[in-house]
Parts: sequence; C-alpha cells; structure tokens
Amino acid sequence: MAAIETGRTAGMSITRRIINAVRPTRSATAPEPGRLITKRREDTWRDYPADGLTPSRLGQILRAADDGALDAAMQLYEQMEEKDAHLFSVAHTRRLALTGLDWEVVSAAEMSDGVDRSLADEAADSCRRQLARLDAFDEVLQHLALAVGRNIAVAELVWDAGAGGHRLAEIVPVDFTRLAFDELDRPRVLTQEQPYDGIALVPNKFVVHTPFSCAGHASRGGLLRVSALAFLGKHYALRDWLVFAEVYGMPIRLARYEPSASAEEKRELLGMLQQLGSDAAGIFSKAVELELIEPKHGGQGGSPYEKLCGFLNHEMSKAWLGQTLTTDTTGAAGTLTASQVHDRVRRDLREDDIRKEGRTIRRDVLRPMAQLKYGMDVPVPYFRRKLERPRDLRELADVLAVAANELGIQVPRKWAHQMLGIPEPSEAEEVLKG
Repeated sequence: MAAIETGRTAGMSITRRIINAVRPTRSATAPEPGRLITKRREDTWRDYPADGLTPSRLGQILRAADDGALDAAMQLYEQMEEKDAHLFSVAHTRRLALTGLDWEVVSAAEMSDGVDRSLADEAADSCRRQLARLDAFDEVLQHLALAVGRNIAVAELVWDAGAGGHRLAEIVPVDFTRLAFDELDRPRVLTQEQPYDGIALVPNKFVVHTPFSCAGHASRGGLLRVSALAFLGKHYALRDWLVFAEVYGMPIRLARYEPSASAEEKRELLGMLQQLGSDAAGIFSKAVELELIEPKHGGQGGSPYEKLCGFLNHEMSKAWLGQTLTTDTTGAAGTLTASQVHDRVRRDLREDDIRKEGRTIRRDVLRPMAQLKYGMDVPVPYFRRKLERPRDLRELADVLAVAANELGIQVPRKWAHQMLGIPEPSEAEEVLKG
C-alpha cells in the first residue's frame, strides 16, 4: 500500500511538471544577488542619549522618531535595557518566551484545503532545507524579536543566482541605527551612498517585522517607547535615592566644644569630624564631647524612593508581560491562583507574538523562496513555532483515551506522538505490544 501511494505521489509530481512546462507561469520579481547593505564603521558608534536624559530631551527624541529620524530613539532604547536591570529582565522574558521555542516549516496543504498537495509539500520541503542550511537563522529570529520593543526590525535576504535559479544564501540583520522613514512613513535603510535619506526596500530583498503596526506610525507602539517615561522617572528616583543614602545613611557626627575655644580650634575640630567620616578614626581632646546620631530608616512606610521605583517597575511589568505576579512577589498579597491567572495572560501575549512572527516570516522569507523557484501560483508554506508539551503527560494521555475510545474523535497519530514526546517507529523497528 505504501509503495502504491508513493508511486501515485510520484505520478502526480511528474504530471504537475508536465503541466507547468506547457503552461506559462507567473514569476516573482528576481532580486539582485549578493549583499546590498554593507557594514559601516558608524554602525558601532553610539551617542548614549540616556546619559543625563531629561523630559524635554526625551520628548525631542520621540518627536524626531515620528518625523522619520530613528537614530537617537534606537540608541536610547538600547541604552535603556543596559541601564535598567528590571526593564532588561521583563523584555528578555517576553522575547525568550518566543525565541526559546523550536520552529518548523509547515506545508500549506496542512493549513488549508483546495491546494495542490504535491506542490505545497515540495515547496515546504525546499524552504525547510534552505533555512536549515543557514547557520545564523536563529540569531536572525532573535533580532526580529527585538521589534517587540522597538516596533520595527529589518534583515536583508542575500541571494545566490545560479543555474537552478535564486537560492537563499544568508539573512543579515540590519543595524537599528540605520533605519529611517520617508514622508509617507515607509521604512528605508541608510547606506554609504545615501547616509541621510536612505534607500527604499526593494521587493523580495528585506524582512520587515513591525508587530504593532495595525494603525498609526511604525515608530510608535513599541514597548520600549511605552516604557520610556517610566525609565526616566526611575532614573531620577534612583539618583535621588543614592544621594539620600549617601547623606542620611551614615551617622551624624556632632562635637561640642568649650565656649572659650578659638577659631583655629574650631576649624581643627571640624577637620577631625570630616576625617572621622572617611577614616572612621580620630583623636579629640577630653574637653570635646563627641556624639554619633544614627539616622531613622524609613519608618512604617519605607523610603519614598523605594516605593516609587517599585511602582515604576510594576508599570514596566504590566506593559511587557500584562501582569506583575510572575516577576515580583515581594510584599504581594496575591495567591497562587492569581499567579496562575496572570501566567495565562502572559501565554496569551506569547501566542500573539507567535502569530505576528509567523506572518512576517511567511510573507518576507518563505514567499520569495517558494515563488522564485516554483512561480507565483505556488502554495506558500507557513512558519510556525512548536509549543512545548504539557507537563502533565498522564492527564494528556487520559484525555486522548477518552477522546479516541469514548467520544470517537479522530486524533492525528503524528500530533499525538509529538505531544507525548514519543517518536514514531520505523517499519523495521520493534514496538511494544499493548
């Protein structure tokens, strides 16, 4: 039976090739082979706009981004994650929930009906093999995941042109400081020849990931822009908190002198007190009364700077993860049930990130790969993340038993093997007898 099915599939493939040979096929726009965006020395330069950031300066940077100049905003976003440990943590958690999953290329025949299964499977297999040859494809996916914070990430498709047509040889991330927008809010890339206006993104040459671009300007909507004001407030609070700790965190040193002390003796006594603060040692006359007053720390309400920093951390957590209980439980009154509800909210965000990433990869990577080889009428395969198996496999096995034995639900064998983590046996392999 397997041999008959294989022969039937081969026959359909041969028939399809004959039909395509005699029928004119619409071809995709062939891009130029090789790299278009070359590295520049300026790509490593940074202005560090977060140093000494003020509300007015922040407003100028964001307005410049709205006008199409993204350089200062992208450098600010990069430095925000470097300077704020909590912001880096929640941003990395959001991205890792996506990039930590394995990926796969799925035939269009498995996702929709009415397509040529043989052609769809062949196109998916071709795209799968080309992506598997790219050593840095996972790094490219991590670069595209940064668009969750910046709302845009661009990578260049590098093609090889040979006798067999165009083949994807490499995908190279484009530095964020080289991105700009024109007057119609279309993304452009700054080059050595066009350092100010940049070049337009030609078809089938670039991957452009804008996850929050349903409406409005593409520079808006990124979570780092949402977090910018909280970062600025926390920056001021931390600075004042450090000054407060330096001044009021150490004991106050008081020395009382005799009324008959001269001005020179008073200056000498003051110098001794200052030396006592830095060296923790000093000598005083028996006539000098020395007193150390310990400062009061916080009281019941705690430091106002600590409370402000905690509030701003919670705001960042809600912006990135939709909740706070899975990132910070210090002093929280939430229960385990509330934490589980919050974690489900975070999974909803991950599923949304998965859909948007899959849409971008299918449109900008898999579509040109398939159409340049098989023509415009080819069913384009899908890019999909593999969700991890549930932890309670016994519960899943019980559900499958009820579904298959009692409810008569047709469960795909391949899916069941994948979810249970049990590989499918080969024809010559021995299996356990039930």
